[in-house]
Amino acid sequence: MSTARGKPVWQQLYPTNVWEVGRAIVKRAEAAGSPAIVFTVDQQEGTNRETLFRAQNADKRECATCHRSSYTGYARGRPGAASGGFSQSVARYPMFDGLDLSNATQFRASPMDWAFMKRLRDTVTVKLLIKGIVTREDAELALENGVDGLIVSNHGGRAEETLRPTIASLPEVLEGVAGKIPVIVDGGVRRGTDVFKALALGATAVGIGRPYAWGLAAFGQAGVEAVLEIFDRELRTIMRQAGTTSVEKITRSYVVARPF
Repeated sequence: MSTARGKPVWQQLYPTNVWEVGRAIVKRAEAAGSPAIVFTVDQQEGTNRETLFRAQNADKRECATCHRSSYTGYARGRPGAASGGFSQSVARYPMFDGLDLSNATQFRASPMDWAFMKRLRDTVTVKLLIKGIVTREDAELALENGVDGLIVSNHGGRAEETLRPTIASLPEVLEGVAGKIPVIVDGGVRRGTDVFKALALGATAVGIGRPYAWGLAAFGQAGVEAVLEIFDRELRTIMRQAGTTSVEKITRSYVVARPF
């Protein structure tokens, strides 16, 4: 991936309940030149995807081909859903290649607490970010525990759809870090105007997920490039309309906050 991009890429870390597995992923990523480890904390339990569960009743395809573990919840109630186990299910992800998963039973640290965070901080030698922070209190604790950056994220609303949108969580997270570390925001970003608003509120950078995935599914690489061009074009348009001649000039004065 680094070769294709022409620059190093970050490693998003989903630790298992076995510490050695997560540590091995971190060290392999560092050895490969990754400048940052992103520790994901915004999904502590399986999701309740009701729309998916309703739709799968009408879908007669065999889903065990891709989803080989009942852990995922994707194949609940379908033929072959319970075949295999957690270790067999996650073994298909390249980041687990060559690692001993025989004792791994879940996709999260056990326990997931600040003591684990300290242990991870002591292990990671590159930049360490936490993805999934949405409150001031957790932002302050992350700062106290030596984190290098935060990603305000609610897992695209897939874990808990009644949470505040991430752009509504962004201001208090920024207050919590008081400008001491970068804060990235993702989730619900669909237009260039969304990027403008997030930057105006104080985000260091803005991430997107589903839009480029839709482009990839529809037209492959050309689709991804088209999505990025749409974002870029829309951002340039709103910047011109607002009279902001550079990203640095996009400030909070250009947005009016409303209660959520």
